[in-house]
Amino acid sequence: MDIRRRHPTKTPPSVEDPAAGNILLAPNPHYHPKASDALPLPLYLTNTLSFALFFSVAYFLLHRWREKIRTSTPLHVLTLSELAALFSFLASVIYLLGFFGIGFVQSFISSRSPIPDPWEERVVRMEETDGKENKLGGAAICNGNGCVPCEVVPSATSTVTCDDGDEEIVASVVSGNIPSYSLESRLKNCNRAAAIRRSAVQQITGKSLEGLPLAGFDYESILGQCCEMPIGYVQVPVGVAGPLLLDGVEYTVPMATTEGCLVASTNRGCKAIHVSGGATSVVLRDGMTRAPVVRFGSIKRAAELKMFLEDPSNFETISLIFNKSSRFARLQDIKCVMAGKNIYVRFRCSTGDAMGMNMVSKGVQNVLNYLQSDFSDMDVIGISGNFCSDKKPAAVNWIEGRGKSVVCEAVIKEEIVERVLKTTVAALVELNTLKNLAGSAMAGALGGFNAHASNIVSAIYIATGQDPAQNVESSHCITMMEAVNDGRDLHVSVSMPSIEVGTVGGGTQLASQSACLNLLGVKGASNDSPGSNSRLLARVVAGSVLAGELSLMSALAAGQLVKSHMKYNRSSKDISKLSSS
Repeated sequence: MDIRRRHPTKTPPSVEDPAAGNILLAPNPHYHPKASDALPLPLYLTNTLSFALFFSVAYFLLHRWREKIRTSTPLHVLTLSELAALFSFLASVIYLLGFFGIGFVQSFISSRSPIPDPWEERVVRMEETDGKENKLGGAAICNGNGCVPCEVVPSATSTVTCDDGDEEIVASVVSGNIPSYSLESRLKNCNRAAAIRRSAVQQITGKSLEGLPLAGFDYESILGQCCEMPIGYVQVPVGVAGPLLLDGVEYTVPMATTEGCLVASTNRGCKAIHVSGGATSVVLRDGMTRAPVVRFGSIKRAAELKMFLEDPSNFETISLIFNKSSRFARLQDIKCVMAGKNIYVRFRCSTGDAMGMNMVSKGVQNVLNYLQSDFSDMDVIGISGNFCSDKKPAAVNWIEGRGKSVVCEAVIKEEIVERVLKTTVAALVELNTLKNLAGSAMAGALGGFNAHASNIVSAIYIATGQDPAQNVESSHCITMMEAVNDGRDLHVSVSMPSIEVGTVGGGTQLASQSACLNLLGVKGASNDSPGSNSRLLARVVAGSVLAGELSLMSALAAGQLVKSHMKYNRSSKDISKLSSS
């Protein structure tokens, strides 16, 4: 995608009077004058006259030649009227060939060698100048109210070499002569490309990017895999909570967030869990899903595919086809649902230590190609039909699970509840029932029977290079609390059916995110047991959510939420003094 602004016009824009408004349209360098622009009459009148002349003289000449043949008069003997008619006929034929023939040739050439869309004209906002040329080398149009810089017209060539100066390349990007997305491939230097693109963006928008860091980042590491057309990077502070004592092992949990109190609150929950003996977690299921949608001409044919795919005797063959996509992909099950003559096929497979979306998609494509031989009338509408379901709250994920399904629990001693969490077991149980269970049900929540699971999931995801958008289904969680040991202690648990994480691929390969994974001891793929690192990361996520739920619920029960946020989530700086300085 090009970074230039677009203006909704397909005609060559004219320069408006700057006094009339704040917009100046740059002339479209891709507009080509037409021969019809020089006609003395409107085009439709000229065409009408030419057609009328062509048919009338053609009729006249045919009639005259028929008479000559009947009277045996030589055809080459022409009268003055016949000469005039013949001349008019040739003139009309030449015009019509020029009008239709040239237009066809031009359209054919344009389809083979497309020029940039004239809609990609940039809106240049007026800025008063001193009447000289602007920074990009364009002239200035002046009136009584000042000067408005014109847009630079692209040159005939778009060739750029590494020896060209940065300012020259910036000017070419701003003018549209060089697509912004091609800078990396042209310059062979990702850091330089990011700097040039950043300068171009500032000139195009007229907005400063001061405060957005540029230096200190390896832009080559994201080329082709994480982010396109970079102009800098956003700094998100990373805090640590813990140690989280989970399954007998201590983990220091990295959390990237800008919300005050979040890390501190999760840390308090970790402390309560640790001094109470730790938490226990179980991975119930591990499988990524993809569900294509296919269509048949009748519900009978769609039902035949459903029965074929769900027949246990066919599963082994389908698995062999599916598993060819990767040495880690292993098909687990297939579920089909029908909507009329459309069928949605939900494939689930293990994906090793990768989150696995690409892996399962390749396996699904293999199966679809195989099925075409027996179901040639199958129309594949989309590789994803939203029955997967990715990055959307969906009951199928809440019930069937997606990614890692994890349950985590801990028993918090009564004295810890009172001393560390500053509340009582009875108060926590009552609040959880009325808030997380009944309150969420009243709200019609889907997988949202918790206090703030998404807070912890998002913070860990950003820190460890996961896809932040998958926080949607990964935060599906139900928090349960009940009094145990004759009502003295608190049993707390979280059930999270669709935690989608990986320790290889995507953003996990970047230096910062890789360091956070290394802190947890789950960096990269496990050589001994493929998939164990990603499952451990999912268990850490669930354990951290357990700590976060425990602490926030305690703050709510004790009435400490507002007080703590006023203390830790608000700046103590005097804004009035900062703005006046």
